[in-house]
Amino acid sequence: MSDALPEGIHNFLGNTEWEGAEIAPLVGDASFRRYFRLRMGGKTAMLMHAPPPHEDPKPFLQVAHWLEANGMRAPHILAKSAPEGWVLTEDFGDQRMREWIDEHPKDERDIYAKAIETLAQLHRLPPGPFPPYDMAVYLREVDLFVEWYCPAMGLDVDAPSWAAAWEEALAPLMKRQDPGVTVLRDYHAENIMLLEPEELAGEQGLIDFQDALVGHPAYDLVSLLQDARRDVSLALEEEMLGRYRAAADPGEHFEADYARLGAQRNAKIVGIFTRLWKRDGKARYLAMIPRVWEAMERDLAHDAMAPVAEWFARNVPQEIRDTFGGEIQ
Repeated sequence: MSDALPEGIHNFLGNTEWEGAEIAPLVGDASFRRYFRLRMGGKTAMLMHAPPPHEDPKPFLQVAHWLEANGMRAPHILAKSAPEGWVLTEDFGDQRMREWIDEHPKDERDIYAKAIETLAQLHRLPPGPFPPYDMAVYLREVDLFVEWYCPAMGLDVDAPSWAAAWEEALAPLMKRQDPGVTVLRDYHAENIMLLEPEELAGEQGLIDFQDALVGHPAYDLVSLLQDARRDVSLALEEEMLGRYRAAADPGEHFEADYARLGAQRNAKIVGIFTRLWKRDGKARYLAMIPRVWEAMERDLAHDAMAPVAEWFARNVPQEIRDTFGGEIQ
């Protein structure tokens, strides 16, 4: 992506108090969005450009307003122009949970505990006015595995039985996500900002929540504790799940539903990371697939995932599974 500033940036800022600010581009994510830090008079702000038709900032704005109105720590919106894709927000700084823990590993447990507390707080709220995380969405997401990963590995798989296996495995949890909770969908160590890093119980800011839906409380726990981008030990995963159970009392089927959504999310991510390589030329995501696959195999071992585990046994060679996804060509 070009380092040149997007067309219209000065016109947008000219209608805000940030006209004339220093503009510093920041590293982007796996989307078409771009981010800039503004500096002026000793203050900073964040500017997001989510240009149509590839991006639409309206969902981000909707979720940000809802989270803030309900006591969650989303960045405050300072100015916006949704038709042009501009959103100016409060600056949460540079201290992400992931890098802080890498540099201060002794703090890992306390920071994850705070992240679990944040999720429990979110899940105590009535669900937001967002679309449902229904069966159609779950199935559309896991289809990315057979659409992108399997062809990349030269696998001729039974796609119709893939969908049927997932529908059978996921059906029992659907009634347990009614009325549901707000699911941020990308709640992990690179999307949690430490606003007071020296205070382990201090505020943690939420970002990258524009795809929020109403679904099952286990989904964001999977996103956090089976993180595609950093290793989370099995011991820490179990301890944090225990903390969540104590805070939220999610019911007797929670372990099974956690495995269901763990397998679902991880299969989706394997497909997405393969697509980022094959379609978008972003090869760095391939290195994360073994971590994701290993977590998926643990989830598939749960009895609740028997239909999908049987599909893997019939369609994915054991040598690929033993090497956690193999080498994509």
